[in-house]
Amino acid sequence: MHDMKQQKKGQKKLRNNRRKRQKQPLNLRKLLHRTLRVGVFGFSAVLLVVGCGLLIQVLLASDLFRIEAIQVEGNSQINREEIVGLSDINTGDMTFDLDLHLIGRKIAENPWVREAQVSRIFPKQVVIRIEERHPQAIINLDYLYYLDERGEVFKVLGSGDSLDYPVVTGFNREELQQGDSKSGRQLKAIISLIENLEQREIFGLDQVSEVHREAGGGICLYTYKNAVKIRLGRCDFIEKIDRLERLYVKLEKRLPVLDYIDLNVDERIIVRIERAAAQARG
Repeated sequence: MHDMKQQKKGQKKLRNNRRKRQKQPLNLRKLLHRTLRVGVFGFSAVLLVVGCGLLIQVLLASDLFRIEAIQVEGNSQINREEIVGLSDINTGDMTFDLDLHLIGRKIAENPWVREAQVSRIFPKQVVIRIEERHPQAIINLDYLYYLDERGEVFKVLGSGDSLDYPVVTGFNREELQQGDSKSGRQLKAIISLIENLEQREIFGLDQVSEVHREAGGGICLYTYKNAVKIRLGRCDFIEKIDRLERLYVKLEKRLPVLDYIDLNVDERIIVRIERAAAQARG
């Protein structure tokens, strides 16, 4: 009993020790001020968004962003009018309506174009930058095609196209279409050889009529005069042409009676005289 009384006294003391919370009176003026401030801010934001939207619509409807000039750069094989026609851009078009990536892809469908980049110059100009292919040779694949500076087949020859390039023969059209890596490497090596011959004076590109891949995979040249075969094998073309140039002044005089010139033996030049010519000489 004594413990129960002490416990009740302790509970009364605990209750008495609790702090009584007093309810604060509602401040209507403060609440109204806060509500009004939030409302004004929200209304201002709405007005700002609506105003920006209206401003954009007005600008888009105006002539401020209508194309007035189309500039073309980097073209030499294709004239400006053809490139602009491929782009399908017209003066008066809205600059924001143009899909620049799609336009570049459409222009690049032309075989002369390797890559086309289209960009805006605000507010009224479009620039089309062209990277063209440059023919280095003609390759015979049943039809005649141009080979560019990367050894890539890119265009079938048509009327009006220049034929003033060395002809590459001995390649298979189907292999190239299927992406045969060996044929691709050989074509790149041939283009490098052609570029080297362009820089030479003793035995230059003007003295070569054909570059041929033989059945075994070796490369040979045919001279412009008398169509004499010059065997180069599969590698070290530049070094072999260097060796040929040391004696070519003398060999050039004998081209009419030569069957072939073989450069595949190290440090030697093997020359074969035509059988008919040898027999005529007795």
